[in-house]
Amino acid sequence: MLALHLLQSSLVYINTLLLQQVLAESAWAKKLRNDDRRGLTALFWSNINPYGTFRLEMDKRLDFGPLAVPRPRRATEDVAQAARSTP
Repeated sequence: MLALHLLQSSLVYINTLLLQQVLAESAWAKKLRNDDRRGLTALFWSNINPYGTFRLEMDKRLDFGPLAVPRPRRATEDVAQAARSTP
């Protein structure tokens, strides 16, 4: 059971890195609103095949590229965004 918990934690970590990589692109940053960002989660399973064959290539690394850390949002941005979206 601990191995399955470790596997789940590892997959969430990898999914988080993938999400951060996509969100670091300016095109996505412009499209997403606060509601969209609140709905993001790293707990998706569509990239996992639990009943198939797992081919591990231990001599290769996952290419995540340079990890981009998103800048922290400020409270004033949230207030300004809410004011713009209110009819």
